[in-house]
Amino acid sequence: MKQGWPVTRSAFLACALPLAASLSAEPIPVRNTEGLVHGFLALRTLDGTTLADGDLIQVARGDRVTTRLVFHFKDGSLHDETAVYSQRRSLRLVRANLVQKGPAFPHPLEVSIDGGSGRVTIHYTDDGKPKVDDERLRLPPDLANGMLITVLKNLRPEVPKTTISFLAATPKPRLVKLEVTPAGEDSFSIGGSARKATHYVVKVEIGGVAGVIAPIIGKQPPDSHVWILGGEAPAFVKSEAPLFEGGPLWRIELVSPAWPKAAAGAEPR
Repeated sequence: MKQGWPVTRSAFLACALPLAASLSAEPIPVRNTEGLVHGFLALRTLDGTTLADGDLIQVARGDRVTTRLVFHFKDGSLHDETAVYSQRRSLRLVRANLVQKGPAFPHPLEVSIDGGSGRVTIHYTDDGKPKVDDERLRLPPDLANGMLITVLKNLRPEVPKTTISFLAATPKPRLVKLEVTPAGEDSFSIGGSARKATHYVVKVEIGGVAGVIAPIIGKQPPDSHVWILGGEAPAFVKSEAPLFEGGPLWRIELVSPAWPKAAAGAEPR
């Protein structure tokens, strides 16, 4: 029999929900518009073990952007996340969908969010039985599901703190706040060229009594870390964050295609 979802963590986020819903939420203004992208990614543990290969596929038509992040794991697991959002003056989520299944995920699920109607549908398994949670919520205008990297690319690194909203599936839909803080610049290199990326720390805010108790009993989610290359065209460099509730920090990095070895002067097939 599969282990059920942890009740304690769900209760914490349930306590946080009234606070999250009451906080003012302003949409993130657009400083850099998104366009056509296809990036190749690797998902690794912090010690460098490769878990999955991935693709980031993005298209933009007018003011509407569709971003899809897919990871195919070596053990057959799948992480497939799609977000559709508007970038007309500010970033606004239109809809989002997340699928996680396979042995890499202790609690497989599918989450659908309709930003217009506020309808949130979560398909999950509890004690080996399929279940569905279907609710309508007042979704804040700064909801960042599926578009956190885009949000970070539009932040000004000199701003000391930015707070945005996020919908967590625990498996009940719970609104929480993410506190984003720049932590200076870190150096990296591309070939022989030295570069610097802004290091952002992303902390999950659990308000009220739950926020006081969570760190004491080890239920406070770990901080996530994201590195963004600044300048005229900001770009994602890497991240270290959990992919699921209660999961470990996993690293996402850009990778380059590897061609088969060929004889000198021969074109790769």
